[in-house]
Amino acid sequence: MNKPLIAPSVLACDFANLQSEIEMLNESEADWIHIDIMDGVFVPNLSFGIPVVQAIKRHAKKPMDVHLMIQNPENYVEAFKEAGAKSISVHYEACNHLHRNLQQIKSLGCKAGVAINPHVNVQVLKDIITDIDVVCLMSVNPGFGGQKFIPNTYRKIEQLKEIITDSGTSTLIEVDGGVTKSNAKRLLKAGADVLVAGSFVFSSSSPKDTISSLKHVV
Repeated sequence: MNKPLIAPSVLACDFANLQSEIEMLNESEADWIHIDIMDGVFVPNLSFGIPVVQAIKRHAKKPMDVHLMIQNPENYVEAFKEAGAKSISVHYEACNHLHRNLQQIKSLGCKAGVAINPHVNVQVLKDIITDIDVVCLMSVNPGFGGQKFIPNTYRKIEQLKEIITDSGTSTLIEVDGGVTKSNAKRLLKAGADVLVAGSFVFSSSSPKDTISSLKHVV
């Protein structure tokens, strides 16, 4: 079992001390910095926009993994790339022309990701999997941090891994929501490559140690 990529979600960080939180992630074993963008339309919550992403970029030494939980993402991906995103994920449910969305992201030089909500069957990605760099499986309903993990995610990871293997592509499986040390090993065994963790990291007494525990879970 390979070591996972760890992507702490800054939605759960202390925004009053944003610089120190990002510097902590720089010093940690985190691989990516996961940034959730919410528009209050696609999901029932607002998070932050391009200026905050630019502020994170000023201090970040790790790649910024931007997750767009927004309608009409094609109108904003270029701005997020300019703000510092290295990978950009759009939601399957928000894209009427998903192939076009992915090509747009790739044309900007970013990794192109697709996120799917808990109710969506992974089979919808079968015909486009070779165009996807990262699939972000939502293991909670999107919009709020600190939610309870949905167990059906394990089965979805296994199904998605089969699709990826059959296609001969190297698409990464990212799991977002309710990830802790208690379920990380099973997620990796099922086939996950990237673990997104927010509350579990930032509410711990030692976030760097918590990140390390996920990175080296056995």
